[in-house]
Amino acid sequence: MNVQFIQLLALAGIAIYLILKLRGVLGTREGHEGPRADSAARADYRPKLEVIEGGPDQDITDHVAEDSDAARALFGMKQAEPSFSVTEFLYGSKSAYEMILMAFENGDLGSVKAFLNEDVYDAFASVVEARKAQGLSIEAEFIGVRDTGLIGATFDPKTNAAEIDVRFICELTSVVRNVDGDIIEGNETEVKRQRDVWTFGRTMGADDPNWQLIATGE
Repeated sequence: MNVQFIQLLALAGIAIYLILKLRGVLGTREGHEGPRADSAARADYRPKLEVIEGGPDQDITDHVAEDSDAARALFGMKQAEPSFSVTEFLYGSKSAYEMILMAFENGDLGSVKAFLNEDVYDAFASVVEARKAQGLSIEAEFIGVRDTGLIGATFDPKTNAAEIDVRFICELTSVVRNVDGDIIEGNETEVKRQRDVWTFGRTMGADDPNWQLIATGE
C-alpha cells in the first residue's frame, strides 16, 4: 500500500470525524433558524402527533381538583350547556358580588332584584327596612375584591339545576350614621377586610343567562 493511498484514507477519516462533530453541535441550536437539509428530507417519515380527546378540562381543573365532586358537577354543567365557562363565570361573579353588596349597603335592592332569588331578596329587604325604621344609614365605599375562589359545586342532571359556591374576600370602608348624620359605628378612613361565601344558582341551558344569588354565608 503506497503512502499516497494511506494519506487519502487518513484525510477521509478526519473529514468524517469533523462532519459528525459539526452535526452534533448544530443539533443543539435553538431559535428561528432554517431546517437542516437532512431534517427536511426525513420529515415525511416522522410519526404524526395525535390529539388525545377526553383529557382533563383545564377550565375546570384550574379551579377544583380533577377527581372532586365539584369537578364532576362542573363537567355536568358543561355537558348541559357547552358554552359555559367556569373561568368566565368566576370573573363575572366578582362584578355581581360588588354590585349586590353595594346595593345592600346603600339600601337599593331594586337595582339587583333580578339577581337575587326570593328568599335572599326577602332577607336583605328585611335588614334594609329595619335600618330605615331605626333612622340608620350606611355609607360604604368598595375598594376591591382581593381574592376569589370556587369552593364547591353541585349539579342535578335530571333538572339541570346548578349551584356554585364562591368565596370572596374584599376590602371596603363603611360607617353607620344615625338620623342626625352622626357616625355611630365604623370609621371613614379605616379599610376593612370582609369574607363572604355566596352560592349562585341557575338552570343550565335556560334562555336566561343570569345566575341568581340563592344563599349567603361566611
